Amino acid sequence: MKNNGHLIRAVDPGSIAEELELEPGDKLLKINGNEVEDIFDYEYYMNSESMVMLVEKADGDLWELEIENDYEDLGITFENGLMSDYKSCSNKCIFCFIDQMPPGMRETLYFKDDDSRLSFLQGNYITLTNMKDHDIQRIIDFKLAPINISVHTTNPELRCMMLHNRFAGEALKKIDTLYEHRIPMNGQIVLCKGVNDGAELDRTIRDLTRYIPCMESVSVVPVGLSKFRDGLHPLEPFEKADAEAALAIIEGWQKKIYEEHGIHFIHASDEFYLTAERELPEEERYDGFPQLENGVGMLRLLDSEVDEALAKLEHEWERADGDVKEVSESGNNAAGESESGNNAADIPAEEISIATGLLAYPYLKKQIEKITARFPQKKVHLYAIRNDFFGEMITVAGLITGQDLQKQLSGQQLGTRLLLPVCMFRSGEEVFLDDVTRAEVQTALQVPVNIVKSSGQDLLDAILYPAADEETVVYRGYEL
Repeated sequence: MKNNGHLIRAVDPGSIAEELELEPGDKLLKINGNEVEDIFDYEYYMNSESMVMLVEKADGDLWELEIENDYEDLGITFENGLMSDYKSCSNKCIFCFIDQMPPGMRETLYFKDDDSRLSFLQGNYITLTNMKDHDIQRIIDFKLAPINISVHTTNPELRCMMLHNRFAGEALKKIDTLYEHRIPMNGQIVLCKGVNDGAELDRTIRDLTRYIPCMESVSVVPVGLSKFRDGLHPLEPFEKADAEAALAIIEGWQKKIYEEHGIHFIHASDEFYLTAERELPEEERYDGFPQLENGVGMLRLLDSEVDEALAKLEHEWERADGDVKEVSESGNNAAGESESGNNAADIPAEEISIATGLLAYPYLKKQIEKITARFPQKKVHLYAIRNDFFGEMITVAGLITGQDLQKQLSGQQLGTRLLLPVCMFRSGEEVFLDDVTRAEVQTALQVPVNIVKSSGQDLLDAILYPAADEETVVYRGYEL
C-alpha cells in the first residue's frame, strides 16, 4: 500500500531518534526497503537488532539511516497514532450505544470504530465485518494477540439482523481462520432480551467452545439502554427473572467447560448478578479476570483487593512496630521512631465523600464499611448518582456526567474531599462525557475532587491519606 510517509510529531529527549537527529516534521518513508502501512508494520520492523530507515527531512532531503537499536524503542511519536486512518464501523447494531447518544456532544463520541488494530493495542472489540482477507493475514503474519471479537450470536441469520449487515454471518468464518492459525482471542456477547438470549445464547456458547483454548474467554453483558432510543429497534431491559435465566445457562456451561478444559470460559457481567439479586461468584471462577473491562468480576476483585490492602497495611505496621521495639531494647534512642506514623492512630481524622453509579453502590458501601470499621476516625459519605443524562436504566459509574454530579451533590455533606472513580473521566484527561471538567465540578461544589484509580489499594489509600494533585490516568471503562 503506497503512502506519502508518516509525519513525526515528537522525538523523546535522550532517545535513539534524537541521537539520529530526527526532528518533528520529518517523515518516515520506508524500513528495510519496505513501505510502512501502519503501526503494526512499524512495530514489526522495530523488533530487531538493526534496520535501515529511509527518512525525508523537513527540507526535502532523503536520509538513509542504519540503526543498531537492540530491540529498543526509538522514541518517535507519529502525528497519527495508528499511522493510518481509523476504520469506522459499517454496521448499525440494534444495541449500539452510540446510536443512543443525544445530539450536541463532542464529535469523537459519535465515531464508531471497528478497527482490528485497536483490538490489539487497546482491547477494543471488533465485529470482523470490516475486515478483509488482507487484514486477517496481517494478524496471522504479525502474530497479533489477543484479538477481541464482538460475537453476539453464532446464528448467521440472527447476526445479520442484529448487526444490520448482510455480511455479518459470513464474517463469523474469520474466527475459524484465526483458530486454524492459533491466534488467541476473547469474545463478547451483548445480550438482548428476546433476541439472542435463551436457546440462542445456549447455541452461541456451545458453538464457541470448539475454539478453546485459542478463544480464551467470552463475556456476556446486558444491553445498555439509554432514554434516546426513538426510531431504534425496540429493546427491553433485563428483569430479575431474565437475569436468573441467563445465569442458569451461563453457569451450566461453566461447569461443563471446567470439567473438560479446566477453565470456566464463559462469564456473566456483574450486572446480571446484581439484577438477579445473587451473590457474585467466588474469585476462582473468574479465571484470573480476563474480562474486567467488560464489567466481569470488577466488584469481586475490588472486594479481594481491599482485604489484601488492609492485611498488607497491618503487616507493615506490625513489622515497623517490631523494628522500633528492637531498636529501643538495644539501648539506642528510638524517640524519633515512635512518631513515624506506623499505626492506625496516626491516620488523620477526616470527613470525605465518594460518588459512584447505582450499580456499584451496594458493593462499594460494603468496602467502605470494612475500611471505616478499622479506621473510625474516617467518616465517609457515599452517594449513588442517578443517571438523568442518559436515563435511569444506565447505572454504571463510567457513564455518569459532570452535570448529574453537580446537581445531585449540591447541598450534600461532602467533607474536605470528594473522591471520584477514574472511569468517570475521558481516558487520559480530566473531562466527563458531557465535557464538564474536574475543575468545574470542584468550583461548583466548592470541594477538592480526587480521582481514584480502580484497585482496592487505590481506594484504601485515597480514603486514608489526603492526596496531592494526581497525574492524569489512562483508563478504558465499560465497553459501550
